[in-house]
Amino acid sequence: MKTSDENSFMKSALFAKRDGNKIFGIIYRPVGNENNTDVKFPAVIYSHGIGGSFSNGEEYAAVLAKAGYVVYCFDFCGGSMGSRSEGSVFDMSVFSEQKDLESVLCMVKDLDYVDENQIFLLGASQGGVVSAMTASSHCEDIAGMILLYPAFVLFDDAKRMFGSLENVPDTVSHMGMTLGRAYYERLFVYDIYENIQKYPGDVLIIHGGKDEIVPVGYAERAQKTYPSAVLHVLPGAGHGFSGSDDNKAIKWMLQYLENKRKITSETMNMKVEDNEKEWKDCVK
Repeated sequence: MKTSDENSFMKSALFAKRDGNKIFGIIYRPVGNENNTDVKFPAVIYSHGIGGSFSNGEEYAAVLAKAGYVVYCFDFCGGSMGSRSEGSVFDMSVFSEQKDLESVLCMVKDLDYVDENQIFLLGASQGGVVSAMTASSHCEDIAGMILLYPAFVLFDDAKRMFGSLENVPDTVSHMGMTLGRAYYERLFVYDIYENIQKYPGDVLIIHGGKDEIVPVGYAERAQKTYPSAVLHVLPGAGHGFSGSDDNKAIKWMLQYLENKRKITSETMNMKVEDNEKEWKDCVK
């Protein structure tokens, strides 16, 4: 296990498994109390976008690990041409990636240094869609969720590109990748907004006002769809953040997570509506 950044956290490779495929990832763990199994940390699972990898979450993971969170960043099976997880890109879809994330969630829950009641999802672009889908199916397992420029547009993109499944060829060039037909098979009939509204927990959405890949209107609709969600728009940001925009996003993420942790540890008996108000007041 490698110790990083002035001994503030450790990181090492850790594998999950789904349907016989190994899922590669890096686990970030705060330093301290390694030998005390009674000490458990909240955990964040980072999901990358299409064509990305675990490394896209490294900056966020380091910041969060220094703040006292276990963080797991992983490669989706077939999620990019350079994925270090097993599986073919031609079999990849948001639905296969949901299965990957579900397997990762199960693995992280079983780590003896993770508080299974404090597991959060953090997803970017397509990884945000997959996180949202997973949370809606595992409401009791997810303490909260952060979506960075979630690509809810991909369902409409499929319809605009092909109209129906019958028109989808065996392979499609998209976002710098060659995808298989499997990527599109269920996109035409799946109602993403109907499904994500099943998650009752607090959701933080951060989106760029100049995002030309996923227009901010998709995030605005998601914010209205969720029972409890806050949307922050970075006016000058596109699809992905850098510089001062990235710093603002990190600040909002930390505020959200720290307040959620405070609510859980100090006010377990607080009414749901009071929880929601306190959280929203914190992230304004």
